[in-house]
Amino acid sequence: MRILLTGAAGFIGRHIHSALSPDHEVIGLDALLDSAHGPIDAMDGIIRADVRDHDALVQLLGGVDVVCHQAAVVGAGVDAADAPAYASHNDFGTAVLLAAMAETGCRRLVLASSMVVYGEGRYRNTAGDIVVPGPRTGLAEGRFDNTDPETGEALEWTLVEEDSPLQPRSTYAASKLAQENYALAWSLATGGSVTALRYHNVYGPHMPRNTPYSGVAAMFRSSLKCGLAPQVYEDGKQARDFVHVQDIAAANVQSIEANLPGFTALNVSSGHPITIGEVAATLSEACNGPAPEITGKYRSGDVRHIVASPERAHAVLGFRATIGPVEGLRDFATAPLRDAEGTGAPRV
Repeated sequence: MRILLTGAAGFIGRHIHSALSPDHEVIGLDALLDSAHGPIDAMDGIIRADVRDHDALVQLLGGVDVVCHQAAVVGAGVDAADAPAYASHNDFGTAVLLAAMAETGCRRLVLASSMVVYGEGRYRNTAGDIVVPGPRTGLAEGRFDNTDPETGEALEWTLVEEDSPLQPRSTYAASKLAQENYALAWSLATGGSVTALRYHNVYGPHMPRNTPYSGVAAMFRSSLKCGLAPQVYEDGKQARDFVHVQDIAAANVQSIEANLPGFTALNVSSGHPITIGEVAATLSEACNGPAPEITGKYRSGDVRHIVASPERAHAVLGFRATIGPVEGLRDFATAPLRDAEGTGAPRV
């Protein structure tokens, strides 16, 4: 099978490339942006090209059976000035890619999406009813839990499924949902197939070092390397699903080889919830570093809990994560990180 892998030089892209069978012919494409990789002129086995370059894509797509689209500006965004970069690289870039695929007859896409498209997680009240929580208003006073807007009672999280409402709350989240919407429209217009993999909190070897756009696990690692206690926001009880990058790569390989029809969105998660405080404590213990500091600090746009159901991915792809978060995070505590540090979102 001939595969075009975009974002091939990135954290996830490199793992996917390694996981693909040598029976496949993989064309690796990456813009090699300074903002993501640091100053770099070239990388072995990678074609330097931008997914916003229609002509370059048309040349590369000849004979391609499936596109595995990982190229994106990632992270929640630091401020409103980041929005044009997300819209340009993620949304416009995906639209250009889809147009080039339509032009060249490539009808299969595996898309890197994200759990951020859900916004808030899913919650139940004490009666077991699904409740949409109101805005969290007691953060400054240390009241972090979501509450029922009618009764004021604390809500318990439950698993987010693929048919849960899509309500992005950050610039990055808005761009990932836009990618899904463009891909769905393309699928309907061309008869092509799209598998949108909604990654949960990804971590693992060669993750980018500490930048404002890094995942929290890498930030904790960076603190510990400096002999500092990881700084945990809120009370540390925020529930998440941390999924190892090797499992992310495996889900992509299975999606490429499964050839699902139409548009299919799937959660890619470990299936083993863990709190942010537990993540920090696991890394601290594995590094013999200082215990995490529960700061009580908060960011107003942060989601309290979001934990995914992995069942549809198992039913449709046969995918199950093989690395649990405690085991994986212990290994991650001493795993190599990416040497080059990016500088944040590009401005163009």
